[in-house]
Amino acid sequence: MTYLTELRCPKCNETYSADELQTLCSCGSPLLAQYDLQHAKSELNKNEIAIRPPGMWKYREVLPVRNPNNIISLGEGGTPLLCATDLGSTIGMTNLIIKDESGNPTGSFKARGLSAAVSKAKELGVKKVALPSAGNAAGALSAYAAKAGMEAYVFMPVDVPKIFQRECQALGAKLELIDGLITDCGAAMAERKDKEGWFAFSTLKEPYRLEGKKTMGYELAEQFGWKLPDVIIYPTGGGTGLIGMWKAFAEMKELGWLESEKLPRMVSVQSSGCAPIVRAFEQNLDHAPKWENASTFAAGLRVPAAVGDALMLNALRESNGTAIAVDDSDIATALKEFSEAEGIFVCPEGAATWAACKKLLEDNWLAKDEQVVLFNTGTGLKYVELIEPYLDKLSQ
Repeated sequence: MTYLTELRCPKCNETYSADELQTLCSCGSPLLAQYDLQHAKSELNKNEIAIRPPGMWKYREVLPVRNPNNIISLGEGGTPLLCATDLGSTIGMTNLIIKDESGNPTGSFKARGLSAAVSKAKELGVKKVALPSAGNAAGALSAYAAKAGMEAYVFMPVDVPKIFQRECQALGAKLELIDGLITDCGAAMAERKDKEGWFAFSTLKEPYRLEGKKTMGYELAEQFGWKLPDVIIYPTGGGTGLIGMWKAFAEMKELGWLESEKLPRMVSVQSSGCAPIVRAFEQNLDHAPKWENASTFAAGLRVPAAVGDALMLNALRESNGTAIAVDDSDIATALKEFSEAEGIFVCPEGAATWAACKKLLEDNWLAKDEQVVLFNTGTGLKYVELIEPYLDKLSQ
């Protein structure tokens, strides 16, 4: 079922058992799942995997669940690549592509991470789970916990759109609204989790949400004929997707699955109202200090301090990528342009990638003929409360 061997700290190289519940390394770093890829290389055939039914779990040998009976799936993964011909033509780009994650269960890419994490938690005997979230992750945890028969407790900022709150309640989760940011939600959850007996799924504070997110990288490679695009532009809050894809590319190189040695330049996109990774990248720091007074209507980007900051910065630098901040007004304009041109009601975070793409082209960081992938990480339908004022103004 899986070639999983252990968990390893990328900072101090300490190893941990993958058959016991783990959180962070004793040094404070996230732990990364390790696989016996040399063994896998001799037994796995990428072409046989490619003809399996679509979905995230087609890559099960490089996912962490040992017993297939423990997989909790709602049909996540297998999302389309779409040629953004009309959108690209507005700025002269000839090879612009969208990876559209909005069709995932609960409407976002968060389904991938929570499918993997809840499945592994079930395998390890977890009964109660908890999570701080800006919205989409809470909905995904609520759904997968319900399917797994687990109790779920979610902590969200009080100003998240009502649809996120109602989604969690409908799925049976216990909802706590916190007057603050996602970091405050995490602190409130941490105060209670040990007493209440919850296993916490905070971003990168457990190892397996990352494993679900990395399947976006495997899918991209397969969809591109086991090659990779020139550039990936990705909206970054906690950064699990960016880190996960970079991990997937390294794994595929070791498996011998990639037709080319060249890897994509990775781009982290943040809002100018909350851009700790951009600031750290520009200042050549190894860690990203907390962003004070974080504010943006792109709720998934409102993460003032990320546990995986060092891993994100490392991926950007190793890939010769970059980090860029865009204003909320530019995100709103991009949302309308993106949606009108391609018929996809994108989330604000997805729209931010288009705003970034335009800036990077203006700055000559991108070439017009490069193969560039924009990630739309979720549906815009859940954000109507947040984007309504912007759309009303833009439609006048």
